[in-house]
Amino acid sequence: MQLLLDTHALLWWLSEDPALSRTADTLIRDETNDVVISPVSAIEIAIKHRLGRLPQAGAWIFEFRNRIEDERFWLTVLTAEHALRAGSYPGEHRDPFDRLLAAQAELDGLTLITRDRAFRDFPCETLW
Repeated sequence: MQLLLDTHALLWWLSEDPALSRTADTLIRDETNDVVISPVSAIEIAIKHRLGRLPQAGAWIFEFRNRIEDERFWLTVLTAEHALRAGSYPGEHRDPFDRLLAAQAELDGLTLITRDRAFRDFPCETLW
């Protein structure tokens, strides 16, 4: 299975936070699964850190790529197709990070690991 981690799932994994569901933890630990991280998460972490909403993430910003590689995760790319699909979704959901992650999951055939129920409005597969 190919998994795309929502930003909160990535942060909870890296910090060993018990808020990460048992299902998510098991799927991420399963070495037969590919775990994919979007550059959208890097942007979201950096912005939230700058705004003071993720003060603990300072070190992760400078070590982002190394942390991803150390965890045996893959860093994916964000394309114009992803951006156009994200902008084309109907509805009132305004979070551009969620829209971009949903588009990546949908177009790339990834299962999005997220607790966020707002993703039910998007045509992507989710698990928590």
